[in-house]
Amino acid sequence: MGALARMSDVASHGSVKKAFPVVSQALELSASAQLRNMATIGGNLMQRTRCAYFREAGFACNKRRPGSGCAAREGSNRFHAILGGSEHCVATHASDLAVALLALDAVVHLESAGGRRQVPLREFYRLPGQTPQVETVLQTGEMLVNVTCTKVPGAARSHYLKIRGRASFEFALVSVAAVIDAPQGIITSARIAFGGVGTVPWRDTDAEKALVGCAIADADVLRNAAKSALRGAESLRENGFKVELGRRALVRAVRTAGGDQ
Repeated sequence: MGALARMSDVASHGSVKKAFPVVSQALELSASAQLRNMATIGGNLMQRTRCAYFREAGFACNKRRPGSGCAAREGSNRFHAILGGSEHCVATHASDLAVALLALDAVVHLESAGGRRQVPLREFYRLPGQTPQVETVLQTGEMLVNVTCTKVPGAARSHYLKIRGRASFEFALVSVAAVIDAPQGIITSARIAFGGVGTVPWRDTDAEKALVGCAIADADVLRNAAKSALRGAESLRENGFKVELGRRALVRAVRTAGGDQ
């Protein structure tokens, strides 16, 4: 996918819908139809946080003004991260597409006057730590030129589930990208990524391991496996519900991806 390809064009492309439905679905659930017709793949992956404290200059925000503090930690934090945060920032990553691509082991291709390099998407975004204003590994003068996906087992039957407060033009409370290979109804490999819960798109390897060997049709077994998901979550005052919501969303996404509706 070229960085300047429009989101709506990629979402509707026949090859993408057939080989990587999780990508098509994530794009179709992003923003609004008007924005998807104008916004690009590169722009979506490089967008900054939707945190209200970042966007409102009257509040303290270490992303906007390093060293000023993080108003979200003690403020209104229903939409904020439960994974990957620090005392300096708990803003969630905004991209739906990045979550889907993470589950597909995508690679971003970067270019500058000094040459080209490839970076796995899992290494592209940086946790906030003490420098939340630095969000990616992009170097000065470097740009993202395209993204490649791997046709991993189960990619053709992958699924993206987005849970949000309204049906359009809304960021995820929780989202799940599920890439499930389940011949004869038994999961042999799983790739799981969460959105809406982390300061970066969040790959959940604990959940992936727990799902292997589970029967798609056995909801109780899947619910038990889902208890491994979102391990290490650190909830704030208003967003503890995301743990249970994320685990329930995981079960639903896995069953859909595996073919059991």
